[in-house]
Amino acid sequence: MRLLLMSDTHLPKRAKQLPAPLLAELPRADVVIHAGDWVDTATLDLLESRSNRFIGVYGNNDGPELRARLPEIARADLDGLRVGVVHETGAAQGREARCATRFPDLDVLVFGHSHIPWDTTAPTGLRLLNPGSPTDRRRRPHCTYMTAAVKNGELTDVRLHRLPPREPADG
Repeated sequence: MRLLLMSDTHLPKRAKQLPAPLLAELPRADVVIHAGDWVDTATLDLLESRSNRFIGVYGNNDGPELRARLPEIARADLDGLRVGVVHETGAAQGREARCATRFPDLDVLVFGHSHIPWDTTAPTGLRLLNPGSPTDRRRRPHCTYMTAAVKNGELTDVRLHRLPPREPADG
């Protein structure tokens, strides 16, 4: 099972559309995961219509329309792997312990908010993944997203993908 992970798309504020390399991954993904801060419903409509299976949550920048369609926290069993999705996890310091306490029933937690890629494992075994943002790199050198695979309850082949530079939304 192939996963496509993204967060913090902020469309159309940060970019006019999702980057072409990310869109090209959609048909190859068995499950598309978005960890919030969409800003527009058009991106949700696009991902729902072009995904084999979709899991998403709302973020702090998402208004009532998105909050009515998405949960704050999502959970799914993916071939025996217990996956959770949430937008915010708080400060980087202490994140592993805090998330392991909050989500003791998960194997993997996908989150967003910071726009900074993250891949660590808590002492309890909880894997924490933040795919960064495909449209707003903030203090990072590249916009990013992640792919991964799930087989027999194991997460494998986690990859961070860097996107080429883009023109600003206004330019």
